[in-house]
Amino acid sequence: MAQLYFYYSAMNAGKSTSLLQSAYNYAERGMKAEIFTAALDDRFGVGKVASRIGIEAEARLFTPDTNMRTSVETLLEDGKLDCLFIDEAQFLTKQQVQQLIYVVDKLNVPVLAYGLRTDFLAETFEGSRYLLAWADKLIELKTICHCGRKATFVVRIDEHGQAVKEGEQVEVGGNDRYESMCRQHFSELVW
Repeated sequence: MAQLYFYYSAMNAGKSTSLLQSAYNYAERGMKAEIFTAALDDRFGVGKVASRIGIEAEARLFTPDTNMRTSVETLLEDGKLDCLFIDEAQFLTKQQVQQLIYVVDKLNVPVLAYGLRTDFLAETFEGSRYLLAWADKLIELKTICHCGRKATFVVRIDEHGQAVKEGEQVEVGGNDRYESMCRQHFSELVW
């Protein structure tokens, strides 16, 4: 029986690395897996999932208008699909999470979604909110704050290295724009 998994964390916990390793495991066993990633994040190239440690794979793109159910049904027309991977799952819409539930429950395709739990103001992203509520399995991937404690928050940093306390929820960036921190250090800078 297929299930919906949500692997979540702050930045730099190895979400993309874990996704790429799992997708490789499927391919190594002759199984078919497909990877989707958010179209708005093209830091590593369009249609790519890349890890900071240097591994990458081609991916299909999703936007807020992508119908995930229809996309998977189209893939199934070409044969069996053993697993679906979603990178940057925080950018899914509520409707897309519902479509992924259909993929799991009716099409019997396991879905492994990877994403951030919260944004730079500690607010949940839409996709994360519904994945946290509706996924069959929740798996936290861990990273550390500069103090050595578990980091569960992400701070957006401006060009002067100062914490940003307002702005649009989505601003694509990497280590140059974001730092993962424990709640104590996050709250000292942002709250």
